[in-house]
Amino acid sequence: MLEAIFDYAFLRNAFIAALLSSIVCGIIGTIIVEKRLVMMSGGIAHTSFGGIGLGYYLNFEPIFGGLLFAVLSSMGIVYIKRNGKGKSDAIIGMFWSLGMALGILFISLTPGYPPSLTSYLFGDILRVSNFDITLMSILDIIIVISFFGIFNYWKAYLFDEEYSKVIGINTTILEYFLFILISFSIVVLIRVVGIILVIALLTIPTSIAKLYSNDLKMIMILSIIIGAIMCFVGLIMSYNFDIQSGATIIIVSTLCYIISAFINGKVKKKKKYRME
Repeated sequence: MLEAIFDYAFLRNAFIAALLSSIVCGIIGTIIVEKRLVMMSGGIAHTSFGGIGLGYYLNFEPIFGGLLFAVLSSMGIVYIKRNGKGKSDAIIGMFWSLGMALGILFISLTPGYPPSLTSYLFGDILRVSNFDITLMSILDIIIVISFFGIFNYWKAYLFDEEYSKVIGINTTILEYFLFILISFSIVVLIRVVGIILVIALLTIPTSIAKLYSNDLKMIMILSIIIGAIMCFVGLIMSYNFDIQSGATIIIVSTLCYIISAFINGKVKKKKKYRME
């Protein structure tokens, strides 16, 4: 496998994509879990499918359409959540269904044979191109700079939004900005695990990290490391056994969480027993 990485460009791209994805998992995944935005993020991810379908219909790069729809839907969700009277879960469901329906409609209207959407729905890290790597790198840089450039503002917003307002932080703008970053992270992960599985990769590494630390920065660092390991293991397994890469990464991630939770629970029971 290691020799093949040097021989084949698609494997080098796959490993780079795994590393870039793990950075997103560590930073944005931590925020999503801490602010309980998992379902909202899922709504944005599925809405982006409409943009992918539009890209095929109008004959431009589908991932740009996905990015456009992801950003627009995130803005709409935040606006309606803050100003509308409807419940947020109903809003998310509406955007979720609308995006998928538009994607199906645009693809059905596309001339010629319908395109294969497997890599967008379920991901295929082995098909990541140089263009995908470039786009993922740009979005990763934006996310890292945006978060660590105003880290204290994010920390205040995450753990005490009311206090953030009192000290003069504009939480409305910060929330809009956060959802834009979530949109970027979803686009980064679509090519790795796909629209349907993207939320699992955003949440599982952070969930494992939270078993071992309560410090925000440490959770992010652990999430990045855990995410990278899970992506690498899933990639190696999918390459060696010729199985779907996105699903393999998620299965490996889920098993890691189950094992980690079991071990963590055993350790806590032993500590409690010794204290008694």
